[in-house]
Amino acid sequence: MNTILKSLRTLAFAGTALALSATGLSALSTPALAQAARSPQIDQAVGALRAIGTMRADFVQTDRGGQSISGTMTLKRPGRIRFQYQKGVPFLIVSDGSALTMIDYEVRQVQRWPIRNSPLGALLDPNKDVARFATLNPTSHPDVLSVTVKDPKHPEYGTITLVMTRNAGAPGGWQLDSWIALDSQAKRTTVRLSNQQYGIAVPDSTFRWNDPRPQVRH
Repeated sequence: MNTILKSLRTLAFAGTALALSATGLSALSTPALAQAARSPQIDQAVGALRAIGTMRADFVQTDRGGQSISGTMTLKRPGRIRFQYQKGVPFLIVSDGSALTMIDYEVRQVQRWPIRNSPLGALLDPNKDVARFATLNPTSHPDVLSVTVKDPKHPEYGTITLVMTRNAGAPGGWQLDSWIALDSQAKRTTVRLSNQQYGIAVPDSTFRWNDPRPQVRH
């Protein structure tokens, strides 16, 4: 379990990147884009993420040692996401659209970063172009897209590779099935989704959390 908890930070950064990529951060018409970045497949992948309004899915997170934990991911535009872990894992990851918060209820610790300081800034800043940092990976199946996003100016932000499958019932016709996050130390976290639901009612209260830190009385 300790190694799983250590990988949560990688997941949190990647998860926030994912949440904000669904807010419509791409401007694919930028003339300076390389031809590869302007490929129709990347256009389709970004468009599908942009088309998500709300989403809920089960997930299984696996660290580089092969240990896995599960939970439920809830996403809502713009930029909000919640990773609720299985019973017995005293950890919560929430993005409220402006900041990423990681809460460890076991040690009563809270870590919070402004979105602009989160890894993969290309996905987090509405003024940046997602596709500029995207690379299409070859796959053996025409109904599978694999796109890697990395900001070359900020290698410390790590890398996220999104894997999507063609699904007529998903927004934009492509369903996000999994992603692989690598942090700057090459620590790998894989997240696989299942039971995806779109267009569901998600109250804003979903992205609130209880602060476990002792309250200081004055």
